[in-house]
Amino acid sequence: MMTATTYIEGLQRAADEAQSMEAAYRLEAAARIATLERERAFAFRRMNLMRAIAEVAMPQADDSSDPDERSGEEIAVARALALLRIKLGWSSDSVTRDATLAKFTPVSVALYRASNGEGQNTPDGTPDIGEALGRFEDWYEKAHAVSFWMLFENPMPDTPRVDF
Repeated sequence: MMTATTYIEGLQRAADEAQSMEAAYRLEAAARIATLERERAFAFRRMNLMRAIAEVAMPQADDSSDPDERSGEEIAVARALALLRIKLGWSSDSVTRDATLAKFTPVSVALYRASNGEGQNTPDGTPDIGEALGRFEDWYEKAHAVSFWMLFENPMPDTPRVDF
């Protein structure tokens, strides 16, 4: 025979179990939301940066074709790397920054060649920009144990306003 106390204890265990299940689900949901939020942020950062890089890496009408001058590709890559430095707020050099720019160069080249119709990396003859970017992202994450796109999370410090 079940006593009232035994019955209430059973209800308490059921309530505690339901509370534990809810708490576990909330933790899982929060972790999933954080993952999706990070993926969305990285996707937009990737799109915005690559759009800007593509604009400066496109062949320009004023790019020199003189063999003694830098090629259009070299100029486009230099513009792309300069823009990347600006976007990251890099105003000085370091070994790490130089390595990052060197590893990003194939992405700039792929963008330039795709814009110029010169690629040979894919069946349709255009360079695989996504593959180049993917290799860069993989290298960066292995080299630094953090996603390249985290570099864009560095907040800009507030500049104090001084009135004279």
